[in-house]
Amino acid sequence: MSQTRKVAGIYKGRPTLEGAGVRLKRVFGYHEAPNFDPFLMLDDFRSDNPEDYLAGFPWHPHRGIETVTYMLEGKVEHGDSLGNSGVIRAGQIQWMTAGSGIVHQEMPKAEKGRMGGLQLWVNLPKSHKMMKPRYRDVLAGDVPLVRPDDGVEVKIISGRMGGVTGPVRDIICDIEYLDVSLAPGKRFEHAVGKGRNAFAYILKGEGAFDPMGGRCLSAEQLAHYEDGERIVVETTEAPLRFLFLSGDPLKEAVAWRGPIVMNTWEELDLAFKEYHDGTFIKG
Repeated sequence: MSQTRKVAGIYKGRPTLEGAGVRLKRVFGYHEAPNFDPFLMLDDFRSDNPEDYLAGFPWHPHRGIETVTYMLEGKVEHGDSLGNSGVIRAGQIQWMTAGSGIVHQEMPKAEKGRMGGLQLWVNLPKSHKMMKPRYRDVLAGDVPLVRPDDGVEVKIISGRMGGVTGPVRDIICDIEYLDVSLAPGKRFEHAVGKGRNAFAYILKGEGAFDPMGGRCLSAEQLAHYEDGERIVVETTEAPLRFLFLSGDPLKEAVAWRGPIVMNTWEELDLAFKEYHDGTFIKG
C-alpha cells in the first residue's frame, strides 16, 4: 500500500507590504523557502478594499525565476520589456519565465467590486538561470476540469491526472499545480512522486489534510507535507477549495535579494549592477 503523506507543518500568511504599497499576505517566502524547494514564495493578494491594491506593482526587474499569477477574481493589467501587454482575468494564469532578465509591471483592478489572486515564484536551476525570457497566458477555458468522483472537481493547470495533462507544459521545473474543490463528505486521494516537495493552500472552506493525524485546516492556511507517495484530503460538513502543488527540489545554492534569485552573491551583485547600468535586458 502506498505511503500517505503526513502534514509536516502548517503556515498562515503574514501581512506584507509590496510593490508601491500593495497589502497582501505572504504565505511563505525567503526564510521558509529551503523547505519548499523549488518553490520560493507564495503571495495571496485577495482584497475587497481598493486601497489595498490599486497602487500596484510598477515597473521592476526579475532574473533567475518564474512567476506564476493565478487570478481568482478581478484582473491584473500587465506589461513587460518583451513588448507583451494584456489583462489577466478571473480563472486565467500568467506563467512568466524571467530567465536572463525581464522588467514588467502588474496593476490589479477590481471587476464587479472584487479582486483577488495568488502569485507563486518558482526557482530556475543554474543551467537555466540565464535562458531567454518567455511569457505565457492561459485562458480559463483552456484549463481542463476533471471529476474523478462525484462531488470532486480538479482544474489541472500543470501536471497530469487521470490521463489529462494541464495546458502549461514545456516548463523548466516539473511543477504540478492543481485547483481542487470538494463537496461536503468527500474524499480526495492523489498520487505524488516520492521525494517531491508538496503543499496544499486552502482558498475557502475546511478539511482534513492529514486524516490519520486529525490535521483539519481552514481558509488561508497552508499544509506542507512530509515525504510519501500520496495525499488524502477529506471533508465533513463544509465544502472545500484548495490549491495543491508539488515539484522536484533543485538542491542548489540560492542567492536572493528582492526580485532576483541567483546561485551566488557575485551573480546577484552583477544582476543589480546591470539593472542600474541599463544592460540588464539581454535581447
